[in-house]
Formats: sequence, structure tokens, C-alpha cells
Amino acid sequence: MPSKIDQYNAILLVDKEVGMTSHDVVAKLRRIINQRRIGHTGTLDKAASGLLVICLGRSTKTAQFISDCDKEYIAEITFGRISKTYDAEGVDFETTENDCSELSVETINKTIELFVGEITQQVPAYSAVHVNGERLYKMARKGLDVELPKRNITIHSIELIDYKDKILKIKVSCSKGTYVRSLAHDIGQQLQCGVYLSNLQRTKVGNLSVENALTLSEIENVASNSELDNVLLQFNEVVSYASCSVNDDFVDSIFNGRDIKKEYIDTVYDSYNKGDKVAIKDLTGNILAVCKAEVPSDLISDTIDQKLFSYIRVLN
Repeated sequence: MPSKIDQYNAILLVDKEVGMTSHDVVAKLRRIINQRRIGHTGTLDKAASGLLVICLGRSTKTAQFISDCDKEYIAEITFGRISKTYDAEGVDFETTENDCSELSVETINKTIELFVGEITQQVPAYSAVHVNGERLYKMARKGLDVELPKRNITIHSIELIDYKDKILKIKVSCSKGTYVRSLAHDIGQQLQCGVYLSNLQRTKVGNLSVENALTLSEIENVASNSELDNVLLQFNEVVSYASCSVNDDFVDSIFNGRDIKKEYIDTVYDSYNKGDKVAIKDLTGNILAVCKAEVPSDLISDTIDQKLFSYIRVLN
């Protein structure tokens, strides 16, 4: 059977199971829908479950914008032991368990509130981040002493859902690049009690929810019934930017990366400021490019021969 290359150019929401890597999901989807260009918009650890946003065909060019979205997780943190990987994989269960019996819900609540806001987070040693051309987890396994990179991230909120039998369950809303297992480790350090991330589910990416995602087996059933189109999303359903449409005569100019001038514009649909991301569409609503505004929307009519946007990505 010939390969149906790029039959689909849209976005698919997958509910990843524990035990699969994000690469495993992409590889299996490639076989299920018989398509070459498939990519995910943000890795989920093998031990984690939940929402994995998949881009198909030309939509792979939009991955960077979906990756920029905030994330939401449900995390379970187990008290009493530490882990070199900050999750269950790196726990030495032969060591003596810490006594965390004196911890109260009030103390834990006050502690997790310390991590809400803009914080600096150290990347875990067992991660796929590159340092000096090599992934950190490979250097950690070799026992190499490496200065771990730090990132500025934002924790928008942490909600304590439950705490019993040494297991803390929280909901975390955060910016991209956040390591929830590092957050768990840091909470344990602040409480002076060993902890590790024992379970993690990603529940949201931007405005997308795992409740609307399908497991791989469900996707296989939908695809076998030729109903995959019914569950696919378009970019403008996933990321909401202000938008402008251009006249048909200028579509090729957009694809060729030419400066967008006032005469190109047919309709400005939303107000935006200088520096905002703006989706440039054709008259039928297809997104041609994502740009950075060089002129605020309310001043377009006052421009003469001025470049209105700088291209971030053309989506031809």
C-alpha cells in the first residue's frame, strides 16, 4: 500500500499512557495513519501520562507556538524517600525511610505557596537537556560532576488537592520548561523531608484538555473507520492570536516572505499592540503565517510605506 504522505495537515490530541515515550507515540501514530510528517509539541516523560499534542503534515510548522503555551499537571508526591532522578525510577527503597509524620496540611500549604510566581529552577541531572554537546542523563549515569543549568519559569498556581498516607496530590499550572519533578524535589527540600514524584498527568496545554484527547487504541479505531478528520483540530482552534486577512493577490507574497504593507490587508479582526503575535490569514481563514506586529492595529491606516509585521514562521 503506498504511503499517504501528508494526507492530514492538522492537530491531534493524544492521551499518552504510562510506559511510552513521546517518540514511541509518534512512531506508532506514523504506522496507524500511514503518514510521514508527524511531531509532538512537548515531551512527556515515559513515567508520565496525559495530554500530548501532535502536529500532522504542514501543522508541524506550528509546533513552536503550541509549545509556548502554559501547561497544567496533576502530580502525586510521595514523602519519606529521596530519588536521584526525582521520580520513582531513582528511589533506593533499601534506604531508611524518613519520618514525615509531623507534617501538617497547613505546613505543606504554606510551603507550596512559596513556589508560586516567577522562580529559578535547576534542571534535573537526569534530563535530556544538552550540556557541552551531551545529554545530562548520560553524564549522570557516568557519574560525571556537571554544573546543572538553571531556568527562569513561572508557577501560576499550585492547588493542594489531597494529602494522606504520605502522598500529596497537587494541581500545578505553569509556564513551558517547568520540570514538575524538580518542583517536587524542591518542595521536599524546603520541608526538610525526602520526597519524590510518584505520578504525573499532564491535563492541559494552553486551552487544550486531556478530556478531549484519545488514547492510541481509540485513534486506531477512529482511523480504521475513516473518521479521523472528525477529531482533528486546526491551528486557529488551538492557539488564539489576533489576526488579519490579506487579499488573494498577496498570498504568494506572504509565502515568499515579502514585507507586509497596508495595501495587503483586507480585514483586521482583532486589536493588538506592537510586539504581539498576529496570525496572517487568507480570505477563507487559512493561516498563512505567524508574525510579530511592528505597528499596533489602530495605527495601520496611518502608515504609508511601512512594514507592518516581522515574520516568525510562514506556514506554507
